[in-house]
Amino acid sequence: MSRQLFVTTALPYANGKFHIGHIMEYIQADIWVRFQRMQGNHVNFVGADDAHGAPIMIAAEKAGLSPQQFVANIAAGRKEYLDGFHIEFDNWSSTDSPENHALAQQIYRDLKTNDLIETRTIEQFFDPDKNMFLPDRYIKGECPKCASKDQYGDNCENCGAVYAPTDLINPYSALSGATPVLKSSEHFFFKLSDQRCVDFLESWTQDGRLQPEVANKVKEWFSVRTNPDGSQSEGLGDWDISRDAPYFGIQIPDAPGKYFYVWLDAPVGYLASLKNLLEKRGENFDAYMALPGLEQHHFIGKDIVTFHTLFWPAMLKFSGRKTPDKIHVHGFLTVNNGEKMSKSRGTGLDPLKYLSLGMNPEWLRYYLAAKLNAKNEDIDFNADDFMARVNSDLIGKYINIASRAAGFIAKRFAGKLGEVSADGSSLLAALRDQKDNIEQLYESRELAKALRETMLLTDRVNAYVDQNKPWELAKQPGMDARLQDVCTVCIEAFRILSIYLKPVLPALVLQVEHFIKTRPLSFSDVASSLGKDHLIGDYKHLMQRVTPEQLEALFEPPAQAESALEAIDSIATVPGGEEIAPTITIDDFAKIDLRIAKIVNCEAVEGSVKLLRLTLDVGEGRMRNVFSGIASAYKPEDLIGKHTVMVANLAPRKMKFGISEGMVLAASHADAKAQPGIYVLKPLPGAMAGMRIG
Repeated sequence: MSRQLFVTTALPYANGKFHIGHIMEYIQADIWVRFQRMQGNHVNFVGADDAHGAPIMIAAEKAGLSPQQFVANIAAGRKEYLDGFHIEFDNWSSTDSPENHALAQQIYRDLKTNDLIETRTIEQFFDPDKNMFLPDRYIKGECPKCASKDQYGDNCENCGAVYAPTDLINPYSALSGATPVLKSSEHFFFKLSDQRCVDFLESWTQDGRLQPEVANKVKEWFSVRTNPDGSQSEGLGDWDISRDAPYFGIQIPDAPGKYFYVWLDAPVGYLASLKNLLEKRGENFDAYMALPGLEQHHFIGKDIVTFHTLFWPAMLKFSGRKTPDKIHVHGFLTVNNGEKMSKSRGTGLDPLKYLSLGMNPEWLRYYLAAKLNAKNEDIDFNADDFMARVNSDLIGKYINIASRAAGFIAKRFAGKLGEVSADGSSLLAALRDQKDNIEQLYESRELAKALRETMLLTDRVNAYVDQNKPWELAKQPGMDARLQDVCTVCIEAFRILSIYLKPVLPALVLQVEHFIKTRPLSFSDVASSLGKDHLIGDYKHLMQRVTPEQLEALFEPPAQAESALEAIDSIATVPGGEEIAPTITIDDFAKIDLRIAKIVNCEAVEGSVKLLRLTLDVGEGRMRNVFSGIASAYKPEDLIGKHTVMVANLAPRKMKFGISEGMVLAASHADAKAQPGIYVLKPLPGAMAGMRIG
């Protein structure tokens, strides 16, 4: 009996184009969906733009557009990415859709009926110039812990301290520069600390729906822990789900001037896009969601685990709805051995530029799949490795099988396949024996292992070709039957391998299906064969090789602006999401002692979800202890033994976890939601601990 699957990817924030991280996630999900359909399962695969929130409202205002038109302009550019990389969503919608407004409001009403919504009066900063309450990320000031300037309203990027915006020293509005004033406002809270929610989530997050490493991390959020300074970190807290007008979002029922915080209605967009799809088909959404065997799968990045493993399942459970069956979490994508992607440095991987250069989208699908597994580990795009894998695996191994046999079948046997002898049958049986294993690897999202097993099979087929040498058989009198036999085995093997690769290479295998003249292939076809006298078509080369020139062009930095207009545009750009700091003199810079440091040890900090404790060797005959707020981006074991850059003459500061004797340098974008990620600086090979930078 076929399975019923409802599959989504994380909703991209509608304030910019897709980046390569989006494409990686969509390719991973698309491969899994295609595999399920090849198994005969029924899948609804949907996505949507995350359209609400203050950043979009502010960006639209700067662009002189309504938020709706701003989002529509972004949405209009999605199709060329999705089509370009053969990513086939069944529906793409928006969280500003009528379906999402209605569903979000009804879920809220159901939670309220279940006594899980309460109102509280809170004080928050208000921008008198913009006449609006300020989200935390639009308030800046001096950190109340370490006095670092220009820190955000929720945490310090220098010392990692977490605080309320009202704790900032000399706060100012990042929108207008005005000094914000405190105003009281009534806010709505989802009572996540309610024992019903806690009991449910403690069970739900540990019952196999999450990867083990994710489940272990989530488990920490439920415990009440004693910190080194004697204070306690509490378990789940209540969630502020409201924002005040002006705000682009969904209005809270019976609460004029109040809107849902974007993260409440964003995941509801999964259901809304599905509802939109089903209604277009004339199907009933409620009946579909009530199907006993329906499976709900979400593919997301590791930066949004909190929302999908706490808030989202609790919202669904206590509004009387189905909760997700699986949350599939993946890591980030880096480039060329972990380097941060940067267009200006020529290390960015722009998806549209990739396509515009005529680079085959299935090269990228294959390469990413060959690195992805079922864990939430980061993967790296390495240009040399990319070219080697594609040219070796796809061209040199897989396609080589068809190209070495098809010509002989066409020229010597009028395109007809022949008998398969005993040794050929043995080879084909070995390929068929791996079907269950490869199916299980696809099912469990172990894509790298599935492709590795498939490539091992291509090696066996190529070894068979090399042993039998059809090019020599063709020259020997009386060996026509053996030649036809060997080439027939190659085509039959090529068909089986194509089935194993089809979820990853759908367009290429479509060409294969036309070439061998067969119906669309599925995994059930592995057991069958084309048969004696089956007529195949003329072979045409199926895929070109990657060239060094293409990769050089892909990573070539943009040409510098030449015209005055381009220069003005360049100056007007705000790099990294925030203005360049005021000019300093060389004497000012000389006061900062930047040194190469070796990370001798690194460990998590008990009681903190943001900090890592680094033991650093700066070449001075002793070790330094430094705390850094990079835990969301790095695992301790990945940093040990690496070199980085630190401020060596920063005054030691006392934190509740200990003394920090310096600061490790890291980069991040000002708009962490739009461009998430923290990137620790690392020197080029050859730099040694203690070397001064300047």
